[in-house]
Amino acid sequence: MTTVEPRPAGAQRAVRSGSVGVDPARWPDVAAPPDVSRARTAVTAAVVRRALDRLPLLARYADGTEAGRGGPLLHIHDPWAFHGRIGTRGLIGFGESYMAGEWDAPDLTGALTVLAAHAAELIPAPLQRLRGLWAQRQPGARRNTPDGARTNISHHYDLSNDLFALFLDDTLTYSSAVFGGFPARWDELAAAQHRKIDRLLDLAEVGAGTRLLEIGTGWGELAIRAAARGAHVTSLTLSCEQRDLARARVSDAGLADRVTVELRDYREARGTYDAVVSVEMIEAVGEEFWPVYFRTLDERLAPGGRAALQAITMPHDRMRASRETYTWIQKYVFPGGLLPSVEAVARTVRDHTRLTVTRRDGFGAHYAETLRLWRQRFAGRADEVDALGFDPTFRRMWAFYLAYSEAGFRSGYLDVQQYLFTKEDSAR
Repeated sequence: MTTVEPRPAGAQRAVRSGSVGVDPARWPDVAAPPDVSRARTAVTAAVVRRALDRLPLLARYADGTEAGRGGPLLHIHDPWAFHGRIGTRGLIGFGESYMAGEWDAPDLTGALTVLAAHAAELIPAPLQRLRGLWAQRQPGARRNTPDGARTNISHHYDLSNDLFALFLDDTLTYSSAVFGGFPARWDELAAAQHRKIDRLLDLAEVGAGTRLLEIGTGWGELAIRAAARGAHVTSLTLSCEQRDLARARVSDAGLADRVTVELRDYREARGTYDAVVSVEMIEAVGEEFWPVYFRTLDERLAPGGRAALQAITMPHDRMRASRETYTWIQKYVFPGGLLPSVEAVARTVRDHTRLTVTRRDGFGAHYAETLRLWRQRFAGRADEVDALGFDPTFRRMWAFYLAYSEAGFRSGYLDVQQYLFTKEDSAR
């Protein structure tokens, strides 16, 4: 059996991440596990053990006991803290426990892929039905209102342009590439990103003279590539860091006369365009505002126009089950984010716009490879991340985020789609 040790009475837990300290001012919920009763911790340990014993994993506890059917290895260094966090904060606690160094995995992506593949089975059915009682709910402050969206976007994208440049390729493209074959190599990534961008621009029939609206600038690569085709681009972002670097990159490319980058919410877009392109921005919109987002595409698009969208999706049943739940990735990486399902996109477009879903292509395996390359690049540049002022706890958080995301695509739990929406020209 797994031993659950009670917390010593009155003791303050050391703040550590394995052998690395955790700054309690910067990471208050990571620095020390919550105070949890011995009974609750024991119940959580039993539930976790029951789940592990059905999975192709091997969990090895500090006292030498093991659980699981064999597979990728989890080292659980501090069972008391590990189970206490999960018992109090669920999957948020699981991620925080990793950030604190209370568990590790030699093959983190492999272990998380097993968990992602069995996500619907990890929590017993009776507890699933009581999810509303134990799962943390989305904080109201994270709603993607115009002001809330600016704050949420800034939390991630205004971290540091230099940080993103450490693990992205020279195109600074932060979305799934499309590779020519697998396994992918780092020296193929920039071309694979251009392949992805060109597919979207081709879907939207962007060429000389096209009036193009881009919702979500990133660091400007799509706008530059569209302008090089002769398009006139208006690109919108909520990130000051991205806007400034995108403008500089556009200017360096000699395309400032064809590209305007604006610090503006998609709801503030004006004008009419022949084409609209939006790459992995809907994930930051929030279910409440999906109708507004798709109506914006519709209203900005001229009759006969085309909109190309790239979106990460999740299974519809899991989206419905978890959409009110506060998750680790929302707390630490993408506040206010929610992945739609293919069904949710189709229904929203049908019920709230005059657009037609003309084409949809899924290519999740390509995102897994993109993330693998980013993750390996990030891991190899730890000293440079430190030099930018990001501490070891941040590095563990970011490594977990990249591995967690890659695992979602490798397991098939997540997918990524390229959509074409068309708008009928009633004058014809």
